[in-house]
Amino acid sequence: MKFTDGFWQLRPGVSPLYAQEAYDLDTGIHPTDGESVVVSATTAVIATRGDTLNRALLTVTLSSPLEGVVRVRIERHAGSRRHSGFELPGAVAGGAGHATASSDTAELRTGSLVARVRHGAPWSLDFEVDGTRITGSGFRAPAWLGVDPDAQVDAGVVGDRVSGMDLPVASAYVREQLDLGVGELVYGLGERFGPLVKNGQSVEIWNADGGTSSEQAYKNIPFYLTSRGYGVLVNDPGHVSFEVGSEAVERVQFSASGEALEYFVFAGPTPKDVLSRYTALTGRPPVVPAWSYGLWLSTSFTTDYDEATVTSFIDEMARRELPVSVFHFDCFWMREFNWCDFEWDPRVFPDPDGMLERLHAKDLRVSVWINPYIGQRSALFAEAAEAGFLVRRPDGTIWQWDKWQAGMGLVDFTNPDATAWYQGKLRALVDQGVDCFKTDFGERIPVDVEWADGSDPERMHNLYTQLYNAAVHDVLVSERGEGEAVLFARSATTGGQRMPVHWGGDNTSTFPSMAETLRGGLSLAFSGFAHWSHDIGGFEGTPDPTVFKRWTAFGLLSTHSRFHGSSSYRVPWNFDEEAVEVTRRFTHLKMRLMPYLFQLGVDAAATGIPVFRPMQLEFPEDPTVGHLDRQFMLGGDLLVAPVLSADGEVEFYLPEGTWTHLLSGEQVEGGRWRRERHDVFSLPLYARAGAVIPWGARTDRPDYDYLDGLQLRVFAGGTGQRDVAVTTPDGRREVFTVSLDEVTG
Repeated sequence: MKFTDGFWQLRPGVSPLYAQEAYDLDTGIHPTDGESVVVSATTAVIATRGDTLNRALLTVTLSSPLEGVVRVRIERHAGSRRHSGFELPGAVAGGAGHATASSDTAELRTGSLVARVRHGAPWSLDFEVDGTRITGSGFRAPAWLGVDPDAQVDAGVVGDRVSGMDLPVASAYVREQLDLGVGELVYGLGERFGPLVKNGQSVEIWNADGGTSSEQAYKNIPFYLTSRGYGVLVNDPGHVSFEVGSEAVERVQFSASGEALEYFVFAGPTPKDVLSRYTALTGRPPVVPAWSYGLWLSTSFTTDYDEATVTSFIDEMARRELPVSVFHFDCFWMREFNWCDFEWDPRVFPDPDGMLERLHAKDLRVSVWINPYIGQRSALFAEAAEAGFLVRRPDGTIWQWDKWQAGMGLVDFTNPDATAWYQGKLRALVDQGVDCFKTDFGERIPVDVEWADGSDPERMHNLYTQLYNAAVHDVLVSERGEGEAVLFARSATTGGQRMPVHWGGDNTSTFPSMAETLRGGLSLAFSGFAHWSHDIGGFEGTPDPTVFKRWTAFGLLSTHSRFHGSSSYRVPWNFDEEAVEVTRRFTHLKMRLMPYLFQLGVDAAATGIPVFRPMQLEFPEDPTVGHLDRQFMLGGDLLVAPVLSADGEVEFYLPEGTWTHLLSGEQVEGGRWRRERHDVFSLPLYARAGAVIPWGARTDRPDYDYLDGLQLRVFAGGTGQRDVAVTTPDGRREVFTVSLDEVTG
């Protein structure tokens, strides 16, 4: 949201109170973080005692919940309603900072990160790492802003509603601006499908069901990371508006409604260090089961299917040596208009218990689609309404609408009894034989409602998905055990990485949509999510055979892989026999890579470093990678550049070093751009200099004993020794020491 009209003027209806002077510098004790710096920032320069009268103060408090992390809270009226931020499972009891104050400066030190405020005017808050300033808040940066909605604040607001959202304009906002250095690039802010570099963009943190071809996003994360090696999280689950060099072009601006704004600054020095600290504070992903890395085959959405259809697909995949790990039943496993009643449609699935037994006998896991909405025709609607488990309007009536399901209501997960009730329905399915759930939706959350626990409706709009996915994930953990729980989730907010896996939402069956899907995955990885998937071939429409084949290679080199569409099946023989062979080759390749991939997932649980990685995360010192958004790293050793064209031509960049094509064995020197042409059985897939890839012995399944028949593929260009760990699905771990000096091919 923009508040100014150019550099000099304000937009109509905006009345600011800027932090002008650090008037008092004190130390204190933060309620959770221990030692703190407390600054009284006056909204005018105080020249005489009379200037202190009729004058607002902004109180700025610095503290540290974790080593290398500074919490900043800007507050006008402390007695106003205080909104809680995100759950921070990694916060250290008693904090991790040391505060000092003198007449000239106040400092908070935590690890290598120092936050320093200078006494007097103009306002100055600097952040330094090892003596080098990384960013800061300067002249007219922190501010409280009064807004008159009747003044038609434009460019971000249409009338009295925030643009693109059914959200009233608030009467007050608190904003901060942090400096951008020359050439500094900004990444993250959730799974966003536009340009990977966020400089110049206005980004609204507001979950929406907008597909992959718009500025809206299913997974909005108010966290960004920059090329200067630090990160920033705005600790507000509600609507946060970012102007990334788009209002003040030298700064990142963020604002939220109310009387207070809180944010964290995370030290690096590398992007990996930033993500490691960020996920240490907000939570790291668990280890997901090895079987989940295999191919997920779906019924698709509106197609006609029954058990015979499902069985024919599975048997034909097996006959063609196309290994399937999970079969997914989409929405119509339940009867139309009954979503969700969690009952198999007896017209097409008369024997669900027997069917699930038969599928398990084929060594398959079963996934079913769910959402948190209860249609009025569902028998569960009356049950939930009578018990008070559905979200209500301020007048006490149940909130309902007809979008998606007729007369649907919304489960109130702020009510512990409602959560337990919902979980009970899922436990019955798990007992029946369902192994995991696709947790769809969770974005269309109204603000004209009241929540059982009194939560602010604006904050609950984004936070709802966290409660929803946690309710489902907790069922799987309790029923299946740690390491066996996995979701296929669409929406998320900060902390959602603790409940993997997430997929990219509703894309279309084209090369441009394939590219925007990739950008979304890269942006999500910058937001702390270790695992990611997408609908191979695109969701809307039916891909032509070439798009399907190219997308299959891309999808099977993502952490998780699913064939899924809207109105057409995604079994490969529906395209042509070449598509069958492409699927066979890349599913077999992924099975061979499982010792490598599964170890990356184990490492992600320990470090927070994602499996699916942007180039900028792995090569932060190479300026050429800054804007790359058509290639990625699968772990630290494999570079993948999906082919996004019908003719097979692909342009990509290899950083310095010797790179070896994993499929052909060709060695090329990096530090340059390459243009290659690949048939549908290949793509740029290069092993880094000195890479050691644990290579599995089986091609028929992802969850096997990786140590049985294991090979270590060692690639040229490295020096010294390297330790390589391999962890099996049952938890055994071995470390191999490999000498790289004599490897030439």
